[in-house]
Amino acid sequence: MIAIFQWFVRITGWIVQWCAFRTKIYYEDKKVQSRHIKGGAIIVSNHTSVYDYAVYLFVFYRILRYLMAEILYTRRGLKTFLKMMGGIYVNRNTHDLSFLDKSNEVINKGGVVGTFPESRIPKPEEEKPLEFKQSVILLALQSKAPIIPCATNGSYFKKKRARVIIGKPFNAFDYYDITKTEKENVTNITNLLRDRIIELKGKLDGQKK
Repeated sequence: MIAIFQWFVRITGWIVQWCAFRTKIYYEDKKVQSRHIKGGAIIVSNHTSVYDYAVYLFVFYRILRYLMAEILYTRRGLKTFLKMMGGIYVNRNTHDLSFLDKSNEVINKGGVVGTFPESRIPKPEEEKPLEFKQSVILLALQSKAPIIPCATNGSYFKKKRARVIIGKPFNAFDYYDITKTEKENVTNITNLLRDRIIELKGKLDGQKK
């Protein structure tokens, strides 16, 4: 049901998203990672706007199950829509990590989970991207799924086109140091992932076309 509804939204909303975003897609290495995703995976991106989610729905050729903050579920109509889209509820005000179990379930069935690990949109005066929440690395280690890092320029509803770059897969286990504690590893790998997103954003900003 989620797949049918999400494809319906994509098909009926294609013209609208093209007018609003006109997204141009770049690749760090298209031969390694394109818009096609095989098997279970985690999509990670910087967070610039509430429209980031809508943009990524049209970037990849897969059904995407995104982590959704509790504040988005406060409006009944939006709550129903997000549930039908397959949103995974995350309550940032508690220590409830049940969303990790749900995400693992999706990935183990070959699905794709998306997340913005900054957890919120940065304020204008804040350094971008914000520090990443460590749950994305916990999910990657638990599920053994590759992370597909991406970056967006956040140019929506503007004359300048939206731009997204898809990076090469990031495998958390490649950076796991058995001489360190689990907590130290999760912290270090989270910071490395953030550095990769910053690197990708720099490559995106350097594109001339």
